[in-house]
Amino acid sequence: MRFEERLSDRGGWSIGDGCSAARVLDLLSTKTVFLVVRELFYGTTRFDDFVERAGVSAPAVSRALKQLKAARVVESVTYRAPGRRAREEYRLTCAGEDLLPVFLALMQWGDTYLQDGRPPLAFVDADTGRALRVRVTSDEARESASRDIEVRVHPAWRRKPTKR
Repeated sequence: MRFEERLSDRGGWSIGDGCSAARVLDLLSTKTVFLVVRELFYGTTRFDDFVERAGVSAPAVSRALKQLKAARVVESVTYRAPGRRAREEYRLTCAGEDLLPVFLALMQWGDTYLQDGRPPLAFVDADTGRALRVRVTSDEARESASRDIEVRVHPAWRRKPTKR
């Protein structure tokens, strides 16, 4: 990256607490918060399912959901199963849905650098089956919403690594 002329003296200015990246990291500050966001994208809505699928304790999931609700990333909706007490379901808000490129970019980076060429999942356009990738671009391409994405087992995951 290059800075415009008036910002080129890095010692002459600071963003400090105004840094958007720092604020996002404050929001997604724990692995549990990120796993809850992942599960929301995967369609999980009920508390017990978050606990089971994220593999973390109920108190940790509760804290994560409260943090995400406070940031307006998640909203809760009351539901009642027949013969049961009222409970809450959780859904992404528009702000939560806008985390999709962040989520996919982190997954993409992990697939490339942490999975030894064998990522477990592939994210494809649900209509075309074409692989989705996150890129920095100035082009105006069609954006995909989470509902437009199909998650599949990555073909490399099925193959066993070859011994050299």
